[in-house]
Amino acid sequence: MAGIGFELRRMLRKESLSGKLQAYAFSAIIGSGPWVLSIIAILAIGMLNTQGGATSAFVGEFQVSITYLMASSLIATSVLQLMFTRFVADRLFEQQDAMVLPNLLGALLLTTALSGLLGLAVAWLWLEGSVLYRLCMLAGFVILCAMWVVLVFASTIKAYRRILLVFLIGYGVTVAAAWALRDRGLEGLMLGFVVGQAILLFLLLAMAVRQYPGQQLLAFGFLKPALIYPSLIFAGLFYNVGVWADKVLFWLHADTGISVAGPLRASPLYDLPIFLSYLSLIPGLAIFLIRMEADFAERCEQFYATIKNGGTLAQIGQARRDMVASVRAGLLSVFKVQGATTIILLVMGGDILAWFDVTTVNRSVLNILLVGVAFQLLILSVLNVFYYLDQRGAAVVLCLFFLVANTLLTWGSLKLGAPFYGYGFGLAMLLTSGLGIAMLARKLEFLEYETFMLQPASS
Repeated sequence: MAGIGFELRRMLRKESLSGKLQAYAFSAIIGSGPWVLSIIAILAIGMLNTQGGATSAFVGEFQVSITYLMASSLIATSVLQLMFTRFVADRLFEQQDAMVLPNLLGALLLTTALSGLLGLAVAWLWLEGSVLYRLCMLAGFVILCAMWVVLVFASTIKAYRRILLVFLIGYGVTVAAAWALRDRGLEGLMLGFVVGQAILLFLLLAMAVRQYPGQQLLAFGFLKPALIYPSLIFAGLFYNVGVWADKVLFWLHADTGISVAGPLRASPLYDLPIFLSYLSLIPGLAIFLIRMEADFAERCEQFYATIKNGGTLAQIGQARRDMVASVRAGLLSVFKVQGATTIILLVMGGDILAWFDVTTVNRSVLNILLVGVAFQLLILSVLNVFYYLDQRGAAVVLCLFFLVANTLLTWGSLKLGAPFYGYGFGLAMLLTSGLGIAMLARKLEFLEYETFMLQPASS
């Protein structure tokens, strides 16, 4: 996130209040990215297709279809996302910028081919519905898989205003196209979503091409065995599967899941509360991006620069202490802001839901999920520090624990019955964030040792 971090630091150093507000607004939108903005777009499309207090029947099918596209595309590309991010970061560090674009196009070609074959098989053999619906699902899956790869570059581009404009255009077109095609029912909404996401993908790709001109068309250097980090593959896979584990269990359980669009199932009791809970992350994500990508990233850079430039032991120790202080301050800021947001929503959630005319949400489930996603933000913060410090093994352990805890505890809550719904997710996030903070504290304590003593011996 070096490009975004650079811009945030520049804005925060302005003495004016407008500069600081601009930095927080920018980080909130970029930090949210397609994750939260897609939820807003899906909910907006549903609200636009509500007439006389009644929602059109096909809206539920549309929302479930998009949810499955998001989940499946994130999981399918999880084996590539972190691995490719590390490849790009290493090439930029080596000042080999010309290698970036050819490898991006190579990664996109590989992603499109594999996701196209997988999506075609699923659309043909598993999905039900019209041919147009299946084609939209196939196209949406391929486009989203490609987008997760291209988004690696959005964080390195310093033209943050263009990034914001691209996101607004992409999701604005998504909502507008779905509204314009609503008369075609489910197929119209799906086609509108595909058109909007395709425009967003190509706009992001155009920015990457402009930022990193290359001397060749395609390259697959990111697939060289020496440049592949299996730990990043497993960390990405475990985390993304873990994020969706509780949702899938609620979809499949006989007491909580229903069939909505053929084989696609949903859980009305759980889906709306969890998606609304994720919207509460916007303030916390803003602080997360500023503290972690601006403050901590700068201290981390100074620590390793001190070592690289032959600093004294005292200088290295001071640089480490400054970095540790920035980690503590960042985690505390994230916890305070997200905690305050959660408390406000716990107290005023009913009034806010009534204002938006949302009357079907289960408040008890929503309350526990609000607490759970607050702890999930802490997990993201800890993982971010691990990746900066190249503590890939620790990241794998934490992501695996996250996956196992969320799966087992959610399954246990389903077995215990309705009064315990949501507690599995909440407890899993609490335990995982606690483990992550404990692991991080130990890693920071022995950072000098691991930095010097665990390097490969030179001949």
